Amino acid sequence: MPIKERFGVVVGDKMDKTIVVAIENRITHKRYGKIISKTTRYKAHDENNECQIGDSVVISETRPLSKTKRWQLKEVKKKTDTIGA
Repeated sequence: MPIKERFGVVVGDKMDKTIVVAIENRITHKRYGKIISKTTRYKAHDENNECQIGDSVVISETRPLSKTKRWQLKEVKKKTDTIGA
């Protein structure tokens, strides 16, 4: 089975070596046809604490690292600019 990869935005980085990534899926409602945005939040392992809130990242599936952490950071696609940090 291939390793799953997801593209999303970092929405939380307060934990040590862990980031929270929000991934938005757009689906069509079966009956009404309206496009609905569903957001799923994944906890991912960030070994070097390199990500900040707002970064665009790619995460990949891995073995369970903790109770809720099943993903790891693969690469940072786009860094956000931090002013005054």
